[in-house]
Amino acid sequence: MSDTPIPLKERMKIDRQVMPEQEGSERAGNFGEVNLGFTEKIALLEARRCIQCKKPKCIEGCPVSVNIPRFLECIVDGDMPAAARSLFGDNALPAVTGRVCPQEVQCECHCVRGKKGKPVAIGYLERFVADWARAHAGSVVIEPRKATGKKVAIVGGGPAGLTAAGELVKCGHEVTIYEALHKPGGVLVYGIPEFRLPKQIVEDEVERLAEAGVKIENNVVVGRTYTLPELRDAFDSVFIANGAGLPVFMDIPGENYKGVYSANEYLTRVNLMEAYAENADTPVLRSKRVAVVGGGNVAMDSVRTAKRLGAEHAMIVYRRSLAEMPARVEEIHHAMEEGVEFENLIAPLEVIGDGKKWVSGLKCQRMELGEPDASGRRRPTPVEGSEFILDCDAVVVAIGTRANPLLTATCPELKINQWGNIEADENGMTSIPGIFAGGDIVRGAATVILAMGDGKRSAKAIDDYLMNA
Repeated sequence: MSDTPIPLKERMKIDRQVMPEQEGSERAGNFGEVNLGFTEKIALLEARRCIQCKKPKCIEGCPVSVNIPRFLECIVDGDMPAAARSLFGDNALPAVTGRVCPQEVQCECHCVRGKKGKPVAIGYLERFVADWARAHAGSVVIEPRKATGKKVAIVGGGPAGLTAAGELVKCGHEVTIYEALHKPGGVLVYGIPEFRLPKQIVEDEVERLAEAGVKIENNVVVGRTYTLPELRDAFDSVFIANGAGLPVFMDIPGENYKGVYSANEYLTRVNLMEAYAENADTPVLRSKRVAVVGGGNVAMDSVRTAKRLGAEHAMIVYRRSLAEMPARVEEIHHAMEEGVEFENLIAPLEVIGDGKKWVSGLKCQRMELGEPDASGRRRPTPVEGSEFILDCDAVVVAIGTRANPLLTATCPELKINQWGNIEADENGMTSIPGIFAGGDIVRGAATVILAMGDGKRSAKAIDDYLMNA
């Protein structure tokens, strides 16, 4: 820490710094990253805003328990290697979480500075430190424990699986990730667009884990290539983190017409298979009027992608009002700046097709908000006689996902709930000793950072299980 602490009054006078970004109309035509990152000068000013609380609530708000005040004070001291070591010691993927984590409802919402002003921009500073570390190879070296001789299989190379792998390899265990796709990263590579999370960032984070000793086998579908019991026989423990990637559809007439995508397929074609590139072999519709049904972050990713693919009208169709929309405030703001149109308080009734069964419109009904439902948001109710046709030539359904039964079907003794999610205790242990699970396959579709929190927590439990069994 600094020998000459910055006085509290001086820290309190500093305003929250603004993230530099591409201008809205310009970025709507390219897939370059929207947020451009803090300069060192801006980062130093922002880090100085932290008042170094004696009992920092921000740490409690972080699902992976990053020691936020510690790495921020390292920035203030100008000791970037120490800031990087501190951050990477707590978080396996900080360059990712610094870009996509909803800090505004987690660490930043607990920040004392936010009670009478704006909270410290923890996420932006996390990104700054992680990007510094990427630019200074070898600056972060975390020595693993002595090899234990124990082997752990991880099913799925997404946020939960990568985090667990990073933690377990530090413990000295031999870790192998089995990834179904041709690249590891899970939702980080197939779901989140390039303009929010450049794929090179994910590749660098994965490479860092590989250099630490994590083995990665791609194109392995557990449930087909291997069964779960086969993995359990071959390894000392298994961590299941295969996500919840089975799309949910609206179950309305016309949903099988040409031009209707699930958000998963649409984003996978563009992100993982690079359909946005001019010379790409991957087909994807470049439609003029795209209706994206949903109001979460996946819907925002889809509609902003459609805009970048040339849609003249990229529209969000959402059955509640803007105030109830679950997407991050920053993503909604960015979408508006890019010219996305918001059709709120309407619900789809039917996909309309032309004579060749291509999408030509979306029959909708206007809604009004009633009393709150189980989610705490006001329940949308139909307005009688308000049906109308929304002109569109493509529909992207982004209303959620659920568990794929492919893996669990090969292991009937593994307990699942009514939605097909794996049942696990607070440490991730399933109904089968030695098999743990975490992320979306347990909790249902959620955020990257919550999946990472599960991965970190389960890794500790797996280590305890292996070393004390």
